[in-house]
Amino acid sequence: MSGAIDLNDIKRRMDGAITAFKGDIASLRTGRASANILDPVTVEAYGSRMPLNQVANITVPESRMLSVSVWDKSMVGAVDRAIRESHLGLNPIVDGQNLRIPLPELNEERRKSLVKVAHDYAEKAKVAIRHVRRDGMDGLKKAEKDGVIGQDDSRAQSEKVQKMTDDTISEVDRLLADKEKEIMQV
Repeated sequence: MSGAIDLNDIKRRMDGAITAFKGDIASLRTGRASANILDPVTVEAYGSRMPLNQVANITVPESRMLSVSVWDKSMVGAVDRAIRESHLGLNPIVDGQNLRIPLPELNEERRKSLVKVAHDYAEKAKVAIRHVRRDGMDGLKKAEKDGVIGQDDSRAQSEKVQKMTDDTISEVDRLLADKEKEIMQV
């Protein structure tokens, strides 16, 4: 069977959507502190926006506390501002070149809003997966129209693409359910 589309490339792109989704939900805060919480934070530094982990060291000294050690003393204010403006609900305490960030208890309302954010991330991942599927299907239709592959090959490959899509979306749903359970656990 001559391949009109690269199924491995489609699989790789769908896996990329899963990886991005895992990164997104890892940044959602549950009851335990994790350095990943600060992954979405960018700091105005040296004339451009940089990820926080490129201007400071992030550690977890205890289960409900994060510690951010800023490398350049002149950047402490910018890092503090970036964390406060990140919509993560965190209020750093500046201590010289270090910022201590106590993680507040999650109340029911906050947990529900985190679940909504997780659902938004999941929907974004599913849309990305469907875009990859559409690209694959369009490639197959074009190859069939151009006579590169026959109708039977096209149908067989489109079934493989659809199965990959279904499996990948099921993986997103499974990861979302796990994260939702983790967020709602008191």
